[in-house]
Order: sequence, then structure tokens, then C-alpha cells
Amino acid sequence: MDELTLDEALEELSSAEDFLDFFGVEYDPKVVHVNRLHILQRYHDYLAHNPAPEGDEDAARAHYRAFLERAYSDFTVSDAVTEKVFAVFRKASGTAFVSIDSIQR
Repeated sequence: MDELTLDEALEELSSAEDFLDFFGVEYDPKVVHVNRLHILQRYHDYLAHNPAPEGDEDAARAHYRAFLERAYSDFTVSDAVTEKVFAVFRKASGTAFVSIDSIQR
């Protein structure tokens, strides 16, 4: 992936391990095994609210890495139920609730 641009390389990554390895983030495979989807969703959520700088690939790479580290770290000190990344973990009236609107999107 050395010959690819950062954007091209990111398109090739699919698993949490791929992202962590690509950005050189040290991780515990046990944490990733249990939380891989949660880590990736949290990472996506962080980036959605904090877009990477444009025009500077090194700055963008550092930005992506920092938010990936943060997303991974969230699950080293907490768990999926506490973090409530996915709608199924959010509570309404004491029961798990997923609105029909969120499913239809």
C-alpha cells in the first residue's frame, strides 16, 4: 500500500485490525476481537464530527491515527454496553429500543 495515496489505502482497509495495523496503533487482539465493530463505528462517528484536514496527507494521516487510537482506547477502559455505540444498546423506557426510522435509513 506504499504506492497508494492515503485515500486509496483507506479504501483497501476492511477490518479493525487492518486499520490498527495500517496506522501503527498497538492493540490487544482480545480487545479487538470482542469490540471490532464497535471500534470501527466509534472511529467513523469521531471522523464524522471531526473531518480530516485536506491538502496535507501527513496531517490527515496523523488525524486519522489519533481518532483511531481514541476509538480503540474507549474499549480498553469500557465495554460495548456502556459505550452504546449501536442503537441496540441504547435504552428507552428500560428496554432496548431501535426506532423504525433508524432501520429505514
